[in-house]
Amino acid sequence: MTDPTSTLTLGAQGAPVRAGRREWTALGVLMLPLLLVSMDVSVLYFATPAISADLRPTGTQQLWIFDIYGFVLAGLLMTMGSLGDRLGSRRLLLCGAAAFGAASLLAAYADSAETLIAARAVLGVGGATLMPSTMALVRTMFTDPAQRAKAIGLWSGVMTGGIALGSVLSGILVEHFWWGSVFLVNLPAMALLLVLGPVLLPESRNPAPGRFDWPSIPLSMAAVLPVVYGLKEIPSAGWHPRYVAALAVGLLFAALFTRRQRTAAAPLIPPALFRVPAFTPALLLTLVCAFGMMGSAIFTTQYLQSVLGKSPLAAALWSLLPSVLIGIAGPVAAGLVQRGVHRGYVVTAGFSTGAAGYALLALAGTDSLWLVLAAAGVLASGVVMVMSQLADLAMSGAPVERAGTASALLETGTEFGGALGMAVLGSIGTALYRHEMPAGASAQARETLGGALADASRLPGPAGGSLLATAREAFTSGMRGAAIAGAVLLAVAALAAGATLRKSRAGHE
Repeated sequence: MTDPTSTLTLGAQGAPVRAGRREWTALGVLMLPLLLVSMDVSVLYFATPAISADLRPTGTQQLWIFDIYGFVLAGLLMTMGSLGDRLGSRRLLLCGAAAFGAASLLAAYADSAETLIAARAVLGVGGATLMPSTMALVRTMFTDPAQRAKAIGLWSGVMTGGIALGSVLSGILVEHFWWGSVFLVNLPAMALLLVLGPVLLPESRNPAPGRFDWPSIPLSMAAVLPVVYGLKEIPSAGWHPRYVAALAVGLLFAALFTRRQRTAAAPLIPPALFRVPAFTPALLLTLVCAFGMMGSAIFTTQYLQSVLGKSPLAAALWSLLPSVLIGIAGPVAAGLVQRGVHRGYVVTAGFSTGAAGYALLALAGTDSLWLVLAAAGVLASGVVMVMSQLADLAMSGAPVERAGTASALLETGTEFGGALGMAVLGSIGTALYRHEMPAGASAQARETLGGALADASRLPGPAGGSLLATAREAFTSGMRGAAIAGAVLLAVAALAAGATLRKSRAGHE
């Protein structure tokens, strides 16, 4: 029977019904907006010069054009996940698609920096509704454990690959069209979702959600936004008191938010969810995995451009090569579990693979294109193996009426982990870079590789070349140091995963 308010569909003998062509087609429809939401994190990379020339934003406005999307997205994930459980994941998904499409159109034809910032903020709202809703609907449509694992593996691969694809797509579009085209590509996918979603997607909601806890919304945002802000700024600006204060304020509100969830009659995030076997370990390990994924990206993108001298578009195209492994890692991990390999061993193998990727990166020199690409590919494949299995583990164990909330928590953990990875590993790399730079270099050159490149371009002949070579070697040394730290962290995570997931009943599904 099928209950329209439940995420579980049972056959005549009480066994989950296997998904058919309709559900797999619906998954394909869901993948398009998911891909675009993840792409919007990086889609402005190559459009910035054109936007600056056209809209003439101030330095502060330019930063907000970049950051407002991610901030709003991270801040609203928990709220939107809970709303999806209450109002219906399909309903919220369609509302989010409409908002995302409308904001994309507004952004494409923005005639001022303020308008573009506002449009990017609405895009963040739409993205926050789309991400947990898609995962919750995957849980709804695929009740068979093997099929669900495969579907979530595809979901994880699309999410990870979209970030890499966004920068490349923006470079190609800006080269042939105007900067607004990077937003217009969202419209066909959202239109397709709005047309086919009501036909293909089932509804899923909590039949008895209780009263919505409105005070939890500002508390959750006050907990998330300052922490994400501080962690994003620390890699470039260092441990400035302003960013340390932001972290402290966020942690204070996190404590208040946690207390509210324990005392509210109908909390936004029910504490009982953390008592579900394997859910909390899956959440914490997801955060560590995101730490490893984003902690490497801050180095490899700079390495391709500033150390190897690739143009931005060429660097983005080269960076697509590691994505080939991303597309197969999730399904391979799901296949291993289906063949009887314990999930804990697969997650351990994924973390070990990621650690091996970092170990390869630690061997890079100043002319190691293929080694760095191989390291990025190995690391990314390990990350997708882990994230797909942890997502399936968490979503399988969470109550079906809390699928949206569980998904939102996982994605919030991913946001925190990524920001923390960039902050910690970025700080390690920066410290080693400054240590390697000669005392006679200018303050600007000792601060960042970009500053050294700017100085080198103004120095005559041998002096400029010498500074350039020294700075590139210093940056590579910092990258190697951060890679060693990343390898150690993921190796420890592999041991922790083996210990915590070994006895999990879900490990055999």
